[in-house]
Amino acid sequence: MKKVVMLIAKDRFRDEEYLQPKSVFAKGKIEVVTASSSKGTAKGMLGATQNVDITINEIDVRNYDAVIFVGGVGSSEYWDNPVAHKIAQETIKQNKILAAICIAPVTLAKAGLLKGKKATVFSSEKDELKNSGAIYTGKNVEIDGKIITSSGPQVAKEFGEKILELIENK
Repeated sequence: MKKVVMLIAKDRFRDEEYLQPKSVFAKGKIEVVTASSSKGTAKGMLGATQNVDITINEIDVRNYDAVIFVGGVGSSEYWDNPVAHKIAQETIKQNKILAAICIAPVTLAKAGLLKGKKATVFSSEKDELKNSGAIYTGKNVEIDGKIITSSGPQVAKEFGEKILELIENK
C-alpha cells in the first residue's frame, strides 16, 4: 500500500488543506500518517482536531511515497525548523514527491529547494518564494518535477488530486 505523511502545525493548521487531500488519498487507497511537532491533538484554525501519529523527529522519508506540508497560520512553525528542512531535502534526494500548500511552501523555499523551480504560495508570502530564487507563478497548483505547491484552502481538493496522480504514475 502506498503511504504519505502529512505534516501539520500543532496549533492552527488549515482544516481544509489537511482534510480534503486526506479524503482524496483515502479514496485512492493511500495510507495517511499525520505528523506534527508533538504528539497529542492538533487543532485546526476552523475547529477541526486531529490526533498526531508521530512527531516530525520520527519521520523516516524512506517509508513514504510523498511528504506533504499542510498550511495554515501555524505552519510557520516549520519555516526555520532544521528538522523540517532536512525532511524536505531528504524527500528530494530520495526522488519522492514533496508537496506544500498555502504558506507552507515557505518551508521548502527556506530549505533551499525552490531555487530555479516554478512554485506558488498563498499570495501574502510570494516575496518569500521570490527572494529564495523560486519562479513564482501565482497558479492555484504548480508542479515542477516532484515538487507540488498550492496557493491555499480553496484548491485543497485539487492539490490532493495532483499529489495522488503523481503517486499513481510513479
